[in-house]
Amino acid sequence: MKIPFIKKSTFGLLLLFQMAVAQEHPSLVLTPQSVKDIRAQLGKVPLFDASLADVKFEVDAEIALGIEVPIPKDFSGGYTHERHKRNFLIMEKAGVLYQILGDEKYAVYVRDMLLAYAKLYPTLPLHPQERSYARGKIFWQALNDSNWLVYVSQAYDCVYDFISPTDRAHLEKDLFRPFADFISIGSPQFFNRVHNHSTWGNVAVGMIALVLHDDELLDRALNGLKNDGLPPGMKDSDGGLIRKEGQKTGFLANVDEPFSPDGYYTEGPYYQRYAMYPFLIFAEALQNNKPDLKIFEYKKGILVKSVYALLNLTNSAGEFFPLNDGQKGMSYYSRELVSAVDIAYLFGGKDPSLLSIAEKQARVSLNSPGIAVALGIRDKLAKPFEKKSIDLSDGTDGKQGGVAIIRNKTGNDELTLVMKYAAQGLSHGHYDKLSFSYYHNATEILQDYGLARFVNIEQKGGGNYLKENTTWAKQTIAHNTLIQNETSHFNGDFETGNKFASEKYFYDGSNPKIQIISAKENNAYPGTTLHRTMALIQEDGFERPFLLDIMQVDSKTANQYDLPFYYFGQLMSENFSLETPKSLEPLGKKNGYQHLWKEASATLSEPNAKISWLDEERFYTLTAVTHPNDEVLFVRTGANDPNFNLRRDPGIIFRKKNAKNSTFVSVLESHGSYSTVTESAVNASSSIATLEIVYEDPYYIGVNIKNKSGVSSLLLFSTKDNSAVKKHQLKIKDKTYKWTGVYYKTTNK
Repeated sequence: MKIPFIKKSTFGLLLLFQMAVAQEHPSLVLTPQSVKDIRAQLGKVPLFDASLADVKFEVDAEIALGIEVPIPKDFSGGYTHERHKRNFLIMEKAGVLYQILGDEKYAVYVRDMLLAYAKLYPTLPLHPQERSYARGKIFWQALNDSNWLVYVSQAYDCVYDFISPTDRAHLEKDLFRPFADFISIGSPQFFNRVHNHSTWGNVAVGMIALVLHDDELLDRALNGLKNDGLPPGMKDSDGGLIRKEGQKTGFLANVDEPFSPDGYYTEGPYYQRYAMYPFLIFAEALQNNKPDLKIFEYKKGILVKSVYALLNLTNSAGEFFPLNDGQKGMSYYSRELVSAVDIAYLFGGKDPSLLSIAEKQARVSLNSPGIAVALGIRDKLAKPFEKKSIDLSDGTDGKQGGVAIIRNKTGNDELTLVMKYAAQGLSHGHYDKLSFSYYHNATEILQDYGLARFVNIEQKGGGNYLKENTTWAKQTIAHNTLIQNETSHFNGDFETGNKFASEKYFYDGSNPKIQIISAKENNAYPGTTLHRTMALIQEDGFERPFLLDIMQVDSKTANQYDLPFYYFGQLMSENFSLETPKSLEPLGKKNGYQHLWKEASATLSEPNAKISWLDEERFYTLTAVTHPNDEVLFVRTGANDPNFNLRRDPGIIFRKKNAKNSTFVSVLESHGSYSTVTESAVNASSSIATLEIVYEDPYYIGVNIKNKSGVSSLLLFSTKDNSAVKKHQLKIKDKTYKWTGVYYKTTNK
């Protein structure tokens, strides 16, 4: 029976399916036709053949070791956790090998492993580790149990016809149906929310529903539990909101809510990467089983669009920017992104630029998307994937702030600014409105700390989030943005922060000579408005483009303001005298300040503070506009950290005390180089002679940058009217400037 496509307005309501009684297997990711097509190409498609050989080598080694399903006891990183994780990954691969190669040893391995789990599972209580708000049975959290079922559903689908009807009945009665019920009905606080956790849960139930031809389970997966008994305002063990009044649930809700129209996922790229596998693998399964649903067209093709957003959220090495909770080094080389790129290619119109990413990944999935990608690469269809400047909106409607990525590539140098003015980011969000990070190629010049966690390393808190993730990494002082009175944005309160997002004021990445992002934050501190404008400017007289940063603070009361910059490398010089204490003391007592050692300080008297450092054989200089009695603090993470859970990273903090309205202006230059082989330093000094605020009132700000050759670059910016057609006139030092639009830039030699 064909199911009519249901329009978006009613798509998430009651959705009942009549599954075909005589459905063929496999039917999820592989199908009988796709298996036939793949077999016909074996030996003719180098990348697919190589990927197949790698998987075969891996699975054969595991089969030789034998089957082990230990009684669960460990956190992530522990032996039992890693053994069960390895089991589900290998089962999925073995099932695929059985279909492609036809060797029954792979089907026997999957069958025998499943029967071992069917014997173990009914005996399992909740996992003995009690940290999670939703404990699993095989793993310490229901999230990992869902990972297991997503992968194992595919393995079962591949060997379904090999397994006898008697064994299938046993597996479904004692393993698969109880498993699906446990992570859904048995764990509503996990299953019925909008979060990457529940996405995995929804997809796990949906995947096994398709294999079992179960209408009720599939509806549960797509639309959530009808009655979950969860009170609004309930939170998980990390303080994240589980349920809000009137919130939709299920897979479709998890496609609807977290993604912006641009494909940005509100939890940030690290968790978007993690969730892309269930999002896309289930979409492929739905496309294969229910093409009339047109899942890849849902929400204007958001699932494919999100892959492009993710690829743009990477540095030149393909590593994701560590916004919110994000582990540094995670990249599009991960297994999730290999699958995502392949699926986006096949179901998104076969964009040849995606093939260039797949070439770098150097492996493909062993299915229809994978063979399609491998064929495209074999036939030399690949074109470069060009990462340009982009402004990605946040929020379901695209009106909850966003993330701007500004790039300038000249020769072998690529400078990248990442400015975050997004929503809270659910439970994985940080209190870092208007924060930024800055890259020279793949090297962090100014960093976002990321998360405080050693994922899957048992020695560090069982591989889970460390307490320092809350006391340091999420706090505002851990980011390159403004802190008022040593208190984090929204006072570090999730419920408050979850209500607000910053507002984009202006973005223009069209001119490579000057690219600008400007945003405002009105709610981080009651009675205070923050307005940050950042420009990446390519100018004659400078070896590389420089970064101009203008942070304006408007408050009803006098406050202390701190603006940190977290750098890497070795300090070279500063143009002021430093005071260094005989013994180190923490900078403060709470809100992350307790984790900073105060290593040195200075009270400034000159109009410009200039600080230079060397990192990765390149020089960097930060020049800042200062006023008498401004302070600069040199700090380093690691205070009140007895277990050495934090990196020992350096930072510079500019401080203004007892001020209402304040403006921080700085320029960061990347210049020169140093060779440890020739021991020669080239262009090791800043090119800036003076940096000056030449005009400021409630409506405009003017900044002049004069280089050592006497050339001045003047930027005038309208801070209250962002109309592109507004005409402006401003008189500065007896000279009148006229322009149309938000900003005006001129160079005077």
